[in-house]
Parts: sequence; C-alpha cells; structure tokens
Amino acid sequence: MFSQEKELDPEVVNIVKPYTPTISDAFKVKETPSLNDSISTTKKEVKYSIFSVPVASTFTPAKGKATTVEKAKPVKLYDNYATLGFGNYTSILGEFYSNFELSRTDNAGFFFQHNSSQGDIKGVKLDNKYYDTSLDANYTSRQKDATYRLEAGVEHQLYNWYGLPEEFAVIVDELTSQIDPKQTYISGYAGGSIALDDSFFERAALNVRYLTDAFSSSEFNAVLKPEFSFPLENLTLKIDGDIDYLNGSFNKNYQNTSDIKYSYLNAGLAPSITFVNDDLSVSLGVAAYVSLDSENSDTDFSLYPKLNASYRLLDETVIVYGGAEGGLQQNSYYNFKEENPFISPTLNIAPTKKLYEGFGGVKGKLSNSVAYNIRASYGKDENRPLFQINPLRLYTGLEGYQYGNSFNVVYDDVNTLAFFGELKVEISDVFSFGIDANYYSYSTNLQEEAWNLPDLKASIFSNFSITEKLYGGASIFYVGERKDLYTDLSITQKVTVDGYVDANLHFGYRFTDRLSAFVKGSNLFSNNYEKWLNYPVQGIQGLAGVTYKFDW
Repeated sequence: MFSQEKELDPEVVNIVKPYTPTISDAFKVKETPSLNDSISTTKKEVKYSIFSVPVASTFTPAKGKATTVEKAKPVKLYDNYATLGFGNYTSILGEFYSNFELSRTDNAGFFFQHNSSQGDIKGVKLDNKYYDTSLDANYTSRQKDATYRLEAGVEHQLYNWYGLPEEFAVIVDELTSQIDPKQTYISGYAGGSIALDDSFFERAALNVRYLTDAFSSSEFNAVLKPEFSFPLENLTLKIDGDIDYLNGSFNKNYQNTSDIKYSYLNAGLAPSITFVNDDLSVSLGVAAYVSLDSENSDTDFSLYPKLNASYRLLDETVIVYGGAEGGLQQNSYYNFKEENPFISPTLNIAPTKKLYEGFGGVKGKLSNSVAYNIRASYGKDENRPLFQINPLRLYTGLEGYQYGNSFNVVYDDVNTLAFFGELKVEISDVFSFGIDANYYSYSTNLQEEAWNLPDLKASIFSNFSITEKLYGGASIFYVGERKDLYTDLSITQKVTVDGYVDANLHFGYRFTDRLSAFVKGSNLFSNNYEKWLNYPVQGIQGLAGVTYKFDW
C-alpha cells in the first residue's frame, strides 16, 4: 500500500484587516518634561519694596439706601360738593350734590341744580328770561348676586315765546305789552332698575314720567325694558323687550277749534344672535313692534333690522364695521320741549318708524393717544317730526304763542345720507383735543324742505392742565343753515336761518383739594345768532363762581 507521492503547490493567503489604532499607540507628552541641557539656568531671587507715605483723607463713605418708587399723592374724593356762580345778564348757576353711604352695600344721594338768566337780549321786545330748576334723588343697593337702583326727580322750567316776527318791529310797545309770552313746564319722574348676575334675566328698567304746563296740557309716559341673555356654545342669544305707553292731551289746537288727545301702546321684541372671537364680532337680529293707537282705533305691526358686524384688520389700528338698524321711536311732548322749548302746546303727537339705517366705517387707534372714526350712512324714516314756525295771527284774545312766535311739529318721510368724521387726541390728564364733523343730505316726500335740520354740524373741543392747580378748556361749535316756512296774514314764504359759530372758554383754579374757583365765557364772538327763527341769543356771556367739596 502506498499514498500519494505528488507534492502540492504552495499557496500564500494574505489576510488584511483595517487598522484600528488605540490611544495607547499615541505619543504622550508629559506635563513637565525633563530637560537634558548641559547648562542649567537658576532663577534669581528678586527683592522689592515700596515707599509708603500716609495721606490724610476726609472722605467718609455713606451707608447704602434702597431706591423706592415715588408714589403719587392719592386724589381725595369727597361725597358732597356745592357750586355757586354769577354772570352778566343776571345769570345764576347753583348746584349741590350729596351722597350718603348707608351701609357697605347701600348708598343714597340727591342732586339739585338751578340755571337761570334774566335775558336782556338786545332788540327783543318781549320778556326773555328763563329758569331751569331740578332735584333728583337715587338709592342703590349692591348685593351679592344683584344690583338694585331706585330714582325719582322733579323739574321746573320757565321760558318765554319772545321770538316775534319782523312785522312786530314797528308795533308800539302798548301792543306788545298785552302779550303774555310765559310758558312753564313742570315734570316729575320715578323709576328703577335691577341687574342680576349669573342669570338668564340680565336686567330690567322701568321709568314713569308726568308732564304738565301753564296751559293745562298733560302727558303720562311709562317705559319698561327687560333684557334676557342665553349663552350657547360659541354664541349668545339675546332678547330685548320694549313696552312704551304714552297718554296725553292739549286743551286746544292752534286754531282754538278743538282739543287734542293722543294715546299709544307700543310693544316690541328684539331677539339677536351674537358671535365674538378675537377679531370678528357679528350680531344678527330683528325687532318686531306692535303699535296700538287708541284714539284712532288703529293697530300697526312692523319689522326692523338689527345687524352689526366689526372686524379687526390691524389689531387696534384699523377696525372696519357696518350694519343696518331700525326701530319704532315714540315721540312725546316731553322730548319735543327738551329739544325746542319754544313749541306751542298744540302739537300732534305720533310715533316715528325708523325703517332702516345702513352704515359702514373705519375706526381705530393710530397710537395710544390718537383715535379716529370715519362713518357713512343712509337711512329712511317714516313719519319723522320736523319743527316748523307757526303762522302769524292777529285776532283778539290770542294766547302768547299765537303771534308767529312758537313752533309746531309736522311729519314727513325723510331719507338721509350722512357722513361723519372724528379725531381725538388724549395725552394723559394734561391735554386732550378733539374734532368732529357731520354732513347731512335730506330728501323729503311731502314737505318742500327738511325744516330746521342743518346740513352741516362741526365742533372742536379741548381740555388742558396748565399747572397742577390751573386747568381749563375750550370749544367751538358750528351749525349750518336751516330752512323754515313762515306764514303771515298774506303770504307763505321759505326763509333761511343763517348758520352760526359759538366759541366757549373756561378756566379753573384749585386753591385746595376742597376749594376751587372757575370762570366761563360763552359766545365769545358776540354773535347774536338765531338758534331758531326769530330767536336771537345773548351776546358774550361771562360767569364766575366757586366750588367747595366736603364730607359730612
């Protein structure tokens, strides 16, 4: 037996593996290397000294003191004040306010005010003095879940129909002395309100007012306005109620042929849905009214829009808004005499339907102290009241308002295009300034003009503090031309009442926290303008007085 004898060919196998050095392979330098120089240098020892001379010093360091914020002196508030002032034209101004804190939650107060002047208007033949005196009282109780308020007041006013037409300029004093132009208004009111927290029934307000005058006219008005709110997931449902009852009478009409009586009951309901988020606010609603005219046995039902929306385009800088609103407005003898005290006690009283007013605008703040508002609107009113001068009569036994020197109320459908602009600047309590302007364009249905409605109204006002004790303010008002329809014994003609500018300025000085003095100047341009046809006003009016604050 034998094995293979042939030799095998030798083979070489090269094994390659990646080089993975470790830190042990690196050369390490010692922190303190050893020197193998042949020459070794030794450091020499250095010795040094200073020449010290004592110096006398008078500096003594002060102890550190913590810095505090300067606190402003708190303003002392008083519960009572009294004001008394006197001016030319024998003018008197008197005010007295007092507040009583009955408990931690209850307080009561009252306010007395008197403003009068003996008139003495240049070129006026009839007596033109006036008085306006009022006394108001209130009681408020703030409980845990509700706030109650009761209020009541009385007012006495005296005016004179002194605006005789030009025809009387040549009449002798004996005839004008037979005219008694005096009219007095006496009114009183009582009411209250209640507001609840965390309740669907938010609040309700009730006001009852009675008015009478020197000609035995009478008017009773009661208004109740409840408000309900129902919060939903992202919306709020609001329901506002409005119940208005008005009853009144005049002893005679302007022709002395019969008396005038009126009685209205208006009931309205205005539901709306409101959505509010960070930038957008939208309110969609409608107002429904039922109006009962008892004297004419007439019932009327009407609907009005209640739409509002606003959107922040640039935070507080630019806010666009718009909407459409309407409603039923009950006119009254009281509201008419507040706007024009020279009306005759022979009016036709009726409600006005504000069918709609569509509006849109832009408002915002240019800075923390500058705000603006620009708005345009177009609306339609049905049965809008317009003041118109009464015709002149020259019969025996006339009343003091039947010489063409009083105003009546006529009604018409009026469309109104309006533009409004406003700019306000307020720099803390030191200075504030504002300017606003309104432009109106009217179109009427039956009447030739929108009587006694101006096409332009503008005002500029400012308040300022000169020093800590001295302060003041200024204002300028402009009212544009108005039209009226004058009727005498022979003709009827349209007349123009010129526009006017009224400038006012006042200053005050605080002697102490309690005592201060003031001076006021009105109609500083001495323009005896006519606010109403044939009714010029007093010239430059000055008033000076003092105010004293105190606690009981």
